[in-house]
Amino acid sequence: MINSRLFDQYSIDINKNVNIKKRCPRPFDTVLIDKQGSCYLCECTSWLPQSAGNLQIKTLEEIVDSSVAKELQGSILDDSYRYCNNKHCAYLLDYKGTDSWGFDTPAKQIKHIRLAIDDSCNLSCPSCRTKKIFYKNGETFNKRIKLIDKVLKFLESQKHNIQVHIGSDGDPFASIVYRYFMLKTKHFQNLKYSMQTNGLLIKKNFHKFKHITDNLTQIGISIDGATKQTYEELRQGGVWEKLLENLEFLKTIKKFKIHFHFVVQQKNYHEIESFVDLGIKYSADKIFLNRITDWGTLLDFNNHAVADQAHPENKKLLKILDKIKNKENFVEFRSLL
Repeated sequence: MINSRLFDQYSIDINKNVNIKKRCPRPFDTVLIDKQGSCYLCECTSWLPQSAGNLQIKTLEEIVDSSVAKELQGSILDDSYRYCNNKHCAYLLDYKGTDSWGFDTPAKQIKHIRLAIDDSCNLSCPSCRTKKIFYKNGETFNKRIKLIDKVLKFLESQKHNIQVHIGSDGDPFASIVYRYFMLKTKHFQNLKYSMQTNGLLIKKNFHKFKHITDNLTQIGISIDGATKQTYEELRQGGVWEKLLENLEFLKTIKKFKIHFHFVVQQKNYHEIESFVDLGIKYSADKIFLNRITDWGTLLDFNNHAVADQAHPENKKLLKILDKIKNKENFVEFRSLL
């Protein structure tokens, strides 16, 4: 059942018709699973916020074949994209009416699984949480392990190649739940991996999970600062020198794509140009400047949301973005505009 209130929360007009003839493959080949077991047919819950079902109640096979899944997929097949957030989705923002995007025939199999099952992390970033979150036992930990076991059961039944993304919420190397998943996939031959991490534990763990890193296609590093002072204020618990040590390590082994991520906010937007230089220095393939999201952790969120037009420093941000617009193939910042 479609929950219209969810779409109101993200300011998504479900009566729209964007009339895009090419069809996004994600609602047909991708599943994101959150810490409650809710399954979304997209890479990001804010792009398509309707859950297609819950893994605690149904199997993944049942969820991707559910009536809700078919309704969401139908909004792609009729070209309306009515349930999609066309103001934030990177794919829709990138669409230029060419044949290089989308598909003509829907996928018949899940090709991408994104694990957002555990928010355990070695940092406590103010934009994300009010305190450090870490689970190693107890009821919550056990529930998340059960969700991982259900994902593993699904993966064991699949013979085709699947890309698994680890860590859309917590850090893959800090989380015991994600480490459990990585250890349990040693015998899987059909998996490729990508991950999102704060980067501080990469060098220490890189060779401990060789079957993961040997099959890693992409790694995203969340940084949010270009100087020691700003980084350590916004990535609390992080050590700037330790981060640079890990970035240097990644640069030397460079066998997969490296993406740097920067949540743009009032306290760091003045370092955007320096952050671009940082990406160049450490051989990043792409830099993403992301709009800050209100997770309910910042009491004065509007003061931090410099990308909002109403923010008093928004014009200064736009001037900085104008300076780097010639680097659009290297820097992605359309969600800020």
